[in-house]
Amino acid sequence: MPVSTIPIKAFIQAAEAAIHEHAEEVTELDQAIGDGDHVINLRRGLMALAGSANELESADWSATLQKIGMSLMSSVGGASGSLYATLFLAMSKAFKDREMNQRNLAEAFGQGVEAVKQRGKAELGEKTLLDVLIPVADTLQTAAAQSRPLPQLLDDIRRVAEAGCESTRELLATKGRASFLGERARGHIDPGARTSQLMIAAITGVLDETAS
Repeated sequence: MPVSTIPIKAFIQAAEAAIHEHAEEVTELDQAIGDGDHVINLRRGLMALAGSANELESADWSATLQKIGMSLMSSVGGASGSLYATLFLAMSKAFKDREMNQRNLAEAFGQGVEAVKQRGKAELGEKTLLDVLIPVADTLQTAAAQSRPLPQLLDDIRRVAEAGCESTRELLATKGRASFLGERARGHIDPGARTSQLMIAAITGVLDETAS
């Protein structure tokens, strides 16, 4: 499936709209346990992607994902920029000379998440965006093995992303500024997990519309 058949620009716009809509909520989360600049950094990266969306749609998948990764690396500050750049650059390598299908996507996303784990030196249950990304990767891999229908897959992805995000509320943080708060970090959803979940929900929403 070539890039031209997938609405890259729509994905970016939907993700940016979701982050914009929930900016105040996420900023409050980040001010409680983080540095308070997560939304600003993330929106800067999404705006940079929006500015190059037409160029992205003209490339193959490996090249598209590489361009997204490089753009995020240069435009998003803080830990999020490095982690998201790592995700997309690893996916780019996995898609080299491969077409877009459910199995290849599951494998590439899985490799991307593994790269993020290595970059962030984090695992599931440490109150980070990986508490969303790992369950989504597992769901994609299971769905590919079962040839799960797209509507069901999209619903499953949204469900596990929401559950993963909510799971961070009562977790202790081991990474970043939140790790210094100890028990005081409990009761707060991780802002990176929340924005990951919001963007995943936005992208699956676009896929719902284009598939119907």
